[in-house]
Amino acid sequence: MDAASVRHERLRSHRLSAPAATVLEAATHMLATQAQEFWGGRWAIAARTRGRTTVRDVDAAFDRGEIVRSWTQRGTIHLIPARDLAWVLSITGERQARQAAAVRRAESIDDDELGKAEHLARAALRGGNRLTRKELFDVFETGGVGTARQRGYHLLVALSLRAAVCQGPVVPRPVGPTREQFLVLTEEWVTDAASPADPLAELFFRYISSHGPAGARDFAWWTGLPLGVSRSAADAASDRLVVVDDQPEPQYVAAGPAPRRSPAAPAVVALPPFEEYYLSYVDRTVPCAPEFLTAIGPSMNGIVRPIIVARGEAIGVWTHSIAVGRHADAPIPELFSPGMAGDAEVGAALDRYRDFITG
Repeated sequence: MDAASVRHERLRSHRLSAPAATVLEAATHMLATQAQEFWGGRWAIAARTRGRTTVRDVDAAFDRGEIVRSWTQRGTIHLIPARDLAWVLSITGERQARQAAAVRRAESIDDDELGKAEHLARAALRGGNRLTRKELFDVFETGGVGTARQRGYHLLVALSLRAAVCQGPVVPRPVGPTREQFLVLTEEWVTDAASPADPLAELFFRYISSHGPAGARDFAWWTGLPLGVSRSAADAASDRLVVVDDQPEPQYVAAGPAPRRSPAAPAVVALPPFEEYYLSYVDRTVPCAPEFLTAIGPSMNGIVRPIIVARGEAIGVWTHSIAVGRHADAPIPELFSPGMAGDAEVGAALDRYRDFITG
């Protein structure tokens, strides 16, 4: 497949040209959506949802317990349907914990200390309680578990990888969109956890459904799993896949009917930082010309900037602040070259985001 054909199919897989009916449907289709920038993860889902979808609509899905955030893969926080969290972590959690072992040693977090932190967290959250991050860290400190420097953060990640806690309902913010979620006990908050018969095969199939055409190397990068495991996952899911190319190795799409493209879906979209359409592949020159990759990232500090995409191709970046008093400001585009999209198209894409964040 040539690059234009791949972009065309990926726009549909990502539900950018075939938006979902609801926030939960979009999140379920994507499975895990990168969301260390909380506003960005919410916008990624809203951009894949039909009609007008505001930040309040996405927050309501968090408050209903339909979606949560946690460190689902690569040591990076993602937005994920609540029912899918446990089985995904059953594949990725232990590997992430091993990769974090050196950091934990540096912070003097051993198994005993982590066990003590888990006991304190469970006691404080049991019975449907919810705490902000600061409140949970205060519980740790009172119980004799220090949180200085980055220690509290690494304790929180470790407990999340164990599926003991997750980030659930949003913390209200009087002015502007919230930046924080309450921590809750996963076992109490998630009331209908899914249990796929073959979790690894399911993970590969769900990745291809939401990101294809793609291959095992892309899946390995996306999940952080070894390439050998990723190829085994592809084999296990093969009865639900179609090979659409074999260069440089098999590239798959999901078998069966694809999401139906919508004529109302915009050709130009403003997408968030760490956007799945751009980031979730080994070769990012498919959605972006090589000379513009450094303008997007990842940069030396790991940042990946928000992007403007026209007909599947990244044509620029944009900036915006959700600080109090500034979230209603107009986003500012920076196009790579003139003429790659009309001013009206770019303006409409940024206006859609602005309506989302102020709605």
